[in-house]
Amino acid sequence: MTPLAADLLLLFRRDLRCLIREVELFPDDATLWRRAPGITNSAGNVALHVAGNLQHFVGAVLGATGYVRQREREFAQRDGTRAEVVAGLEATVAAVETGLAALTEAALAAPFPMPIGSHRMSTRRFLVHLEAHLAFHLGQVGYLRRALTGDATSAGGMAIQDLAEP
Repeated sequence: MTPLAADLLLLFRRDLRCLIREVELFPDDATLWRRAPGITNSAGNVALHVAGNLQHFVGAVLGATGYVRQREREFAQRDGTRAEVVAGLEATVAAVETGLAALTEAALAAPFPMPIGSHRMSTRRFLVHLEAHLAFHLGQVGYLRRALTGDATSAGGMAIQDLAEP
């Protein structure tokens, strides 16, 4: 694994595990799917979106996991259990590990294997974008949980100690 892929894996694992903790901090399954006034998506939808995005682009495209994305379902689903969402996020950790494991410097420098919309970019750049996308949505889920429940408990997001080198 390249140094960049190893660093990205560390960040993806940290942020996906924090997203799992956020989902588990919801007091019940129904609240995970509630939407705040003026907010289109529930925390459940955001978590499904993150899982689908990473399982598709990193797992299926880079790691050949066979995952088939159902993007419309990520935003249309209106119920489910916290345990089901957590299981999907755990599967996402495994898919990201698979997708990043075999990346070489040449693969990172090469264009991402599929266009993103009508845009092309290096695999390296797109992976950095995907981590930023995950972190953005992690923050959204944390704020939604706090707004909906009034519970200010921290899930320990963006923990810098998780990045310390031995």
